[in-house]
Amino acid sequence: MKLDRFIRIAIAIAIALVFVIAIGALLFISESALNVWDRLKAGPPALLYAYMAVMLLLAVAALWLIWRLVVRRKITPARAVVSRPLTKQEIEERIREAEAAGVDVASAQAELKELATRQQHGAINLCFFGEISTGKSSLIKALVPDADVLIDVVGGSTDDVRHYRWRNDAGNEILLTDVPGIGGIDGQLSAIAADEAKRAHVVLFVCDSDLTRAEIRSIEALLAFDKPLVLVLNKADRFTSEEQATLMQKLLERVDEVGGQLQRDHVVAVTAGGESDVIERHEDGREQTVRRSRPADIGVLVVAINRLLETDDVPLDLRRERAVFQMAATRLAAAEAQYRLQRSEQIIRSATRKAVVGALAAISPGTDILIQGYVGTTMTQQLCKLYGATPRDLDIEEFLSMSQSVLSLSRHGELVPETASKEFEDGISEHLEAGVRRIARMALEEKVD
Repeated sequence: MKLDRFIRIAIAIAIALVFVIAIGALLFISESALNVWDRLKAGPPALLYAYMAVMLLLAVAALWLIWRLVVRRKITPARAVVSRPLTKQEIEERIREAEAAGVDVASAQAELKELATRQQHGAINLCFFGEISTGKSSLIKALVPDADVLIDVVGGSTDDVRHYRWRNDAGNEILLTDVPGIGGIDGQLSAIAADEAKRAHVVLFVCDSDLTRAEIRSIEALLAFDKPLVLVLNKADRFTSEEQATLMQKLLERVDEVGGQLQRDHVVAVTAGGESDVIERHEDGREQTVRRSRPADIGVLVVAINRLLETDDVPLDLRRERAVFQMAATRLAAAEAQYRLQRSEQIIRSATRKAVVGALAAISPGTDILIQGYVGTTMTQQLCKLYGATPRDLDIEEFLSMSQSVLSLSRHGELVPETASKEFEDGISEHLEAGVRRIARMALEEKVD
């Protein structure tokens, strides 16, 4: 049995014994009272009720103290990203509270500012998203012939994200966003692409065959943000009609496997066109490679986009707001976790320094125990406040192991008490060795003098 658990149970037993003693005392007093009952017959009967009330009060107090000592609540993070949609007021209030506590909220605030900029512009944002070399840029050029012109209408965008204007047949102003392809060497560009997709109204997920594992994970992440999707099977001219139908059915099944639902007309097969190398054979036997243009066939994509924009089940603006607020909450939670890690390390380092100074400053036997107890209590209270817990909810041995493991967490990326204890022991040995050497050097210098 753990020492912490043993101490708690021992205190609970002691409280139970005190309760029994109190009951005995009360019975003794009651017996004394009953001995004079005959003389109090003529008086009011309130004495019996008073004894019963006192006994009941003692029982409730004992049970409450036992529950406080033995039962520990599950410690939950001070701030968690909730699964339900957040409102603008809720996320702004969270950011204000975190900023007042000293958390770096710049990343979360940047998402809200970016959303406000796009709302002010008023265009519908379509993001072409997918793996590298699936033809996203070619599809944009098919929709916008002058796609070589960069239109940077979104503040704060990086050079890896490009935006182009387009108007559909209904006259809606649409912003087409071309992002870096996922699955490349640079993982940062994939993160930029994923974030940009979450900021858009609609994601046009471009693929050129069956989905890879990376593509399935990306679709699952986008669906978690309630992002409207259109699956675009590009380079469809490489397949026969039967093969296209089979692939499109397979794409629908892939989405169903990750818990998503797509209408049949939200999976389209298109050809972005462009140029390809063709080998020509002449009558004299010569072969020549020439480049020929392939016509684009994107009519079904335009129809799918128009139908999606006309859907009013949940307004696209509202769905985008929810996704951005969820992104901001995620970034805020990450910033708070980083703040708690740094702050807890500062608290532990400060407590360690105070404990060392207190041990050196102890002037009588037992004084150092009082100093260490005060320092340890203060450290525990500060850490509990930082993580939204109360001291009674802690397992002391586990808490001390975690306290020693803060540096291990930052160095190794995981909480390993054994590793942290070894590093702590090595560090103490190193400091003690250095101190002994310094004292020995001072002694030798004194002897020489």
